[in-house]
Amino acid sequence: MARRGAGTPFLRQLSLLLLLHLGGTLGCASVAVSPRVVPLGSAVTASCTIQRELCHGLEQGKVRISWMLDNKLVAGSQHQGPGGTEVSNLTLPRFNLTQARLFCCVEWNGTKQRVGVAEIRAGYPPAKPLNLSCVLNLNDYGLTCRWEQGTNSHLPTSVVLKCTGSGAQAVTGCTPRGGHSHCTVPRQLLQLYRQMEIWVSATNALGTAESERLCIDPMDVAKLDPPTLQSIQSIPFQTDCIALAWDVAWGTEHMELQCELRYRAPEDSAWALVTGIIGQAGSAQRCGFLFGTRYRFQMRCRRSSATALASWSEWSPVRNYTTHEKAPAGKLDAWWGAQPAGPGGRLEVQLRWKAPRQREANGRVLGYRVTLSPRRRGRDPPTLCNTTRTQCNFSVPAATGRVYLAAYNSAGEAAPTEVTLLERKGQPLAGLRAVPGGERSLWVHWEAPPAPVSAYVLEWQRVTAEPGHCSACWQMERDGTATRALIQDGIEPFQRYNISLYPLYEGTVGVPVHTTAYSQQKAPSHAPKLHLKRISKSEAELCWEPLPVEMQNGFITSYTIFWASSITNVASATVTPSLSSFAIRGLKPSTLYKVHIMASTAAGSTNGTSLTLVTTALDDTEIQFLFLSLGLVFVGLMVLLICFQKNERMKEQLWPSVPDPANSSLGKWVPAAAPQEPLQVPAAREPGPAAISTVTVLEGEAGKEPGKEPGKEPPGTPRPYVRQEGPGEPVQYARVGPAGYRGQRLLPEPAPRSYENLRGRGDGGGGDWGFLEEPPATFPLLQGLRIGGNEELHECRAD
Repeated sequence: MARRGAGTPFLRQLSLLLLLHLGGTLGCASVAVSPRVVPLGSAVTASCTIQRELCHGLEQGKVRISWMLDNKLVAGSQHQGPGGTEVSNLTLPRFNLTQARLFCCVEWNGTKQRVGVAEIRAGYPPAKPLNLSCVLNLNDYGLTCRWEQGTNSHLPTSVVLKCTGSGAQAVTGCTPRGGHSHCTVPRQLLQLYRQMEIWVSATNALGTAESERLCIDPMDVAKLDPPTLQSIQSIPFQTDCIALAWDVAWGTEHMELQCELRYRAPEDSAWALVTGIIGQAGSAQRCGFLFGTRYRFQMRCRRSSATALASWSEWSPVRNYTTHEKAPAGKLDAWWGAQPAGPGGRLEVQLRWKAPRQREANGRVLGYRVTLSPRRRGRDPPTLCNTTRTQCNFSVPAATGRVYLAAYNSAGEAAPTEVTLLERKGQPLAGLRAVPGGERSLWVHWEAPPAPVSAYVLEWQRVTAEPGHCSACWQMERDGTATRALIQDGIEPFQRYNISLYPLYEGTVGVPVHTTAYSQQKAPSHAPKLHLKRISKSEAELCWEPLPVEMQNGFITSYTIFWASSITNVASATVTPSLSSFAIRGLKPSTLYKVHIMASTAAGSTNGTSLTLVTTALDDTEIQFLFLSLGLVFVGLMVLLICFQKNERMKEQLWPSVPDPANSSLGKWVPAAAPQEPLQVPAAREPGPAAISTVTVLEGEAGKEPGKEPGKEPPGTPRPYVRQEGPGEPVQYARVGPAGYRGQRLLPEPAPRSYENLRGRGDGGGGDWGFLEEPPATFPLLQGLRIGGNEELHECRAD
């Protein structure tokens, strides 16, 4: 029951919606729009009337009416109408849509319900049809007319083709289908050989437009089949004329026809047209054709009585014909270069010429002949050259002033052209310059010389890394007053050309002047490769090789070098294209830099690859000074060492000669029975190795023998001093004689400690006794020490 109770409101709402919808269609609401089709941008008014008794569910409560234009809410005004109706009015001041639907809505249960709708359309009146033309087809005699539709009116438009005869009522000739702008009027609606009016009428809800009326005889616009060219041949006596014969199309034999002929040679840019040919004649003659030239011919016809609106037939199929040849005519443009050929007094000549134009060649040129003299009756002059090319090299005597050049074909040989071999020593021109005339052409300008000039010769050569020569890259300007010329042969963009200009004076040739030019420039293909030439701690010198001329693509205007490190910003410098090296200054020592070069033309720039370099810590001069200082110090040390080795006194001062106690006699002598005295050693001192550092010798009295005094026992046996090493182990330490040496010193030891005076002066005035100092611990072993004379020290050993 709960589920049933929950579904009841939904069913009630759905039924009310259906009732509203059915009520709207049956007259619950009515929408009136005035007008339903309006000019685009005009105002539109509408009203919606709601009848409560017909809208089920809206009998109670207030009815709220709203409007929607397509999906956009628009505001209207609402009031109560007669009979308990609710009325809402709406005004759209500018309707800018070509088509829209206007909905009348009422609010029910919080939603807007559409109860009425009206469709509104907007557009323009139909445009006037233009360029009406008609053609009669003789196969079925149907008249097909075509026209151009005007601008789109955005409204449904009805287009018909209407026609009328003399005194007859206008009828609809045909109606185009599928939105096309052409249709065909059937034969039964036409009046042949009589004037008819034909026009196009376009109508929509906003108006009607008609085209201009076409007054024609349908037969005047009949399109005939083309004629057929039967034969073309040359007239032998009139060598530049030909005769043509044709047949008219089937079914047109009884008509008076007007025909046209057109023809062209392969090198012609447009057709040549011949008019006024009578079709029934079947033949015609035409003159002015070139000799030995292949032509294409076509023909077409129409009725002679037709107006200017009549249609021509299609052109007939192409027929080719080649006229007969004639001996070449005219003079050849020739240019030469000459130089001595060895000691034999001969001249090496390079002769070049231009092939004759088709109008002068009179056919296909088979070859060229160069002779020393012109041809005379019955005599053939000696031939210097016979070739199919447009240049020839030959040798002539140095005194030769002229040669003769002639072209020939299958019909004969032309009159020879005299070529005078003049010296090139005349006055040169001034102000020569060249500018682009297009992507594949150059304009050359110069200043006219003060002397009269008969002609000019222009030469140009493409600049390449490998030298070459173009024999056909020249032209002659016959106008001696000209100050400019256009070069078009062999000119390519992004290539450099050397241009030379020769003035031809009466009896001499001027010295040439030269210039260079590009017809079109762009950025270089590559940039030069950088090389490191020299580097120091603050400077790096770079160098590069100039780009090959084929890679430059224009005149190099500058080179720009860029460098940067990880701690500095990018810096740059621009140099002229004549330089091939550059020194970067102000660099930091021991720093890594990246460098690249950019090559520029007037049309763009190209960057090269990057070069990495590291500056040094020292300059070359500093490194040289350092090595020089070290060398001087080393040399000084070596000199001092050598001096020390050579100087005995200095050697003795620095390295005194110390006797080896191990080799003394004392070291080998040990007394057999010597009275020993106990050595008084302070108890506080610890035993250790002993070494003698200083011996002091006291002199005895004069006149006395050492060791001998009256009443005294001579010290025949020296008393050794001993140091007690251990219990019961006496160790002999040293013995000092009564008379010894003076000034004898041992090597000094740091901070020596002196022993006590162990023995004083002996009885009876013996010699003085010396003092002993404790040897340092750095001498572990004292083998023996020779004091001098016959006196010897005992061998002392320190354990």
